[in-house]
Amino acid sequence: MKTVKITAPGSAGIVETEKPELKAGHVLLRIGYVGFCGSDLNTFRGLNPLVKFPIVPGHEIGAVIESIAGDVPDGLKAGMNATVNPYTSCGKCPACRNRRPNACEFNQTLGVQRDGAMSEYLSVPWEKVIADDAISPRDFALVEPLSVGFHAVDRAGVTDVDTVAVFGCGMIGAGAIIRAALRGAKVIAVDVDDRKMALARRLGAVYTINSQKEPLHERILEITGGRGADAIVEAVGRPETYLAAVAEAAFTGRVVYIGYAKDKVPFDTQYFVKKELNISGSRNAMPRDFEAVMEYMKRGNCPVDELITAIYQPEDAQTALESWAANPGDVFRILIHFGL
Repeated sequence: MKTVKITAPGSAGIVETEKPELKAGHVLLRIGYVGFCGSDLNTFRGLNPLVKFPIVPGHEIGAVIESIAGDVPDGLKAGMNATVNPYTSCGKCPACRNRRPNACEFNQTLGVQRDGAMSEYLSVPWEKVIADDAISPRDFALVEPLSVGFHAVDRAGVTDVDTVAVFGCGMIGAGAIIRAALRGAKVIAVDVDDRKMALARRLGAVYTINSQKEPLHERILEITGGRGADAIVEAVGRPETYLAAVAEAAFTGRVVYIGYAKDKVPFDTQYFVKKELNISGSRNAMPRDFEAVMEYMKRGNCPVDELITAIYQPEDAQTALESWAANPGDVFRILIHFGL
């Protein structure tokens, strides 16, 4: 079967691999679409320390169930549209024992610490399969990245009385904007790309701030009546946005970090204490976050076509990654189409 592999920094292509056999307790998926995410781009650039080459990328999955093992519960049937929860959990580490398996100490995400889904077929344990015929395989490929933003908003404990600032209006930030708006919060979207902020408004943001053109601090104070944002979701991963999240949070506010800052961040920690901030990390997503994204998508309000920047064939994976690497700010999601 066709499989996309990133064999070395800057090099991706098609290889032929064996179609997986259906094992006990597993479901065989016929892959329709797989998204390239930021971790895949960093792998291609040689900047992902979690990856060993060669690697099959991909954990944003839209598929159809091809077949199921005999011991799989009746709720899953051949022919159903599906996606996959791409994380693993050991069940024994502190995160797992605290019922937060998304942050498992020994997690192995598809396409990162282990080979991913960018093949014509994939076999996974049935517990990882999420099926719903109301969502197409193409749209299912967007569920996982949106769920990461949904999870961050859950970590921030956002409610309808909050003003929430989301730093970064890419795919993950889009999920945070949607989830915060669904919870009734007033959302401020912050980015440096006017096109992304225009989409952020359609996703539910009430205000947008281009931080390259406008004074971020003054605008947030203006919008919030001088208080600052009740919650900040940082979905960029740069030292300046890490620092700005603390600066723009209200006293007793909440700050949630999704992005990884590649460089050390020199915090002035007095503000942690003076503001009595709740500062949290947010990693991956929980099953309930997947479910929430799916419910949102089934309402028919998600501008899916605007979230998909381009669709490529597997043979064009190198071109897709080169294009994204050359223009990273222009991309929400790139999908690889295997069929269906």
